[in-house]
Amino acid sequence: MLIPDRLRSMIDDGFVRRIIRPLKSGKEAEVFVVETEDGICAAKVYKEAHRRNFRQRQDYVEGRRSGDTRRDRAIDSGSRFGQAQREAAWQTAESDTMRRLNAAGIRIPRLRQLGDGVLLMDLVTGADGDPAPQLATQHYQRDEAKHWHYQLVHEVSRMLCAGVVHGDLSEYNILHATNGPVIIDFPQATDAARNSNAKRLLLRDVNNLTRFFSRFAPELRRSEYGQEMWLLHEQTALKPDTRLTGRYTAARGAVDAQIVLREIEAAKRDAAKRAEIRAARGLPPLPVRRP
Repeated sequence: MLIPDRLRSMIDDGFVRRIIRPLKSGKEAEVFVVETEDGICAAKVYKEAHRRNFRQRQDYVEGRRSGDTRRDRAIDSGSRFGQAQREAAWQTAESDTMRRLNAAGIRIPRLRQLGDGVLLMDLVTGADGDPAPQLATQHYQRDEAKHWHYQLVHEVSRMLCAGVVHGDLSEYNILHATNGPVIIDFPQATDAARNSNAKRLLLRDVNNLTRFFSRFAPELRRSEYGQEMWLLHEQTALKPDTRLTGRYTAARGAVDAQIVLREIEAAKRDAAKRAEIRAARGLPPLPVRRP
């Protein structure tokens, strides 16, 4: 078994006791099952830039800022220092996203630690205790497919409430754990507020879920969960406990009604403020206009 230098460093430093076995190898990283002092977990080892086939596409990284203006300028410049900083930021982005989603209670692995190019997280297991299989390998009865489709759509909605769009969601980066699907792989996750591509990426994520589960429940093809949740999100009406219907037209009507109610409440507040100002100045109240 070939051990990446980055993972060997974690062994030398005592963060990892032993490597049990490789788990998978992807375009951007290799994953190993390892033992730490806290038990068995997964170690995601990022490949070095020259060994990686995955490109940090602009539609993913748009809007990402570290808060350090010097570092951000270097990244934008494309200098050697900037390239090194971009690489570090790409790895940090996944751990930052996972911390945010862990805090929001989203069904993802619990982040343990980010070292030098190695991310340690909980190992997602199936009913047999082995690493959980990809959703892509599973077959479902019609009712099961509808159930898990809705559960995952709801997780995407809750992620959006936390300001995150996965950006590359499909049946290949969802694991079917003992108690249901768990979403993984977040280096390309985008900020819903700062990235102009967020809506398109969200709709693609939801469409991928629908495409997969409609193999088992064809009626799901008629659902419009992505359009519905983005509309509610735009109108600040999407909440973590929102019960989505999958009907975009119905959501449009509900949002329109909410806009009217908000305008009425705003008009009432403005009228009350004007009345308060007039009273403070000793002026008589304005006459009530009858319709």
